[in-house]
Amino acid sequence: MELNENAEIDTSQVEDRRGSGGPGGISLGGGGGLVGVIVTVLVALVGGGFGLNALTNNGDEQGDNTAIQQQCAADDALRKLDCRNTLYVNSIQNWWQRALPESFGKTYTESDTVFFEQAVNTGCGAADSGVGPFYCPADDQVYIDLTFYQQLADQLGAPGEFAQPYVLAHEYGHHVQDLLGTEAQLRQRQARDPGQANQLSVALELQADCFAGAWAKNATGTADARGEKIFTSITDEDIQQGLDTAAAIGDDAIQQRSGGQIDESAFTHGTSAQRQEWFKRGYDTGDPTACDTFGSGR
Repeated sequence: MELNENAEIDTSQVEDRRGSGGPGGISLGGGGGLVGVIVTVLVALVGGGFGLNALTNNGDEQGDNTAIQQQCAADDALRKLDCRNTLYVNSIQNWWQRALPESFGKTYTESDTVFFEQAVNTGCGAADSGVGPFYCPADDQVYIDLTFYQQLADQLGAPGEFAQPYVLAHEYGHHVQDLLGTEAQLRQRQARDPGQANQLSVALELQADCFAGAWAKNATGTADARGEKIFTSITDEDIQQGLDTAAAIGDDAIQQRSGGQIDESAFTHGTSAQRQEWFKRGYDTGDPTACDTFGSGR
């Protein structure tokens, strides 16, 4: 994977709340993030977002982009984790600006990614870094503590650089589901049939994986506001890193890592094999309409 050093990094698509502090504690249900509920000796990552307690606060916290604007305008910007991730966000949203109307006849509305550390207020409630990355449909924003990538590498066994854009593309897949009304329809179905809640959650998460794969196929065609390509190359090795990440965060792999037995009834995000399959399906087709995890019977 190689980013174009001439690409302009649009920091208006992120909100930097690092250093602003925030509440401790979380109240989470299932779904909406990259990783399911994990409790191990080493780490507790809850892939929430949709299940956050919306009554905790109103998410009116504000960020300050002054520092990141300066960093990402510097010559060495691509050496900085936050600037690279901002450029990944730019690429993902540039693609969906075209892909959503072409594929689904809907207009794409941009979503900011909020960088935070330790804890944050959101429209879905208060969260801390233990939740991992998540999307909040109440305020239409993606949230991530960038230290998550170190946990992903050290504790979940997914150290590849391409794990990072995969994580973000998955969360933006949830934003697209929100724009399409898929998320709201799923919550209604879960309320009507609680016995199918986990199965429906798995379908939602696998579709987000598939959307991430479709973006990856098209990423080298994305550009900044001036028309400069964002990626100059994405290799087979990069895609393998995405597949390795998908395998590392499958429900079965997470349960095994935590020392427990495999309990399919508790799956909320899909097995390692399923997550790899749907990411690869998105990548092989490059077509988000091929990501019908609900109608496939899986």
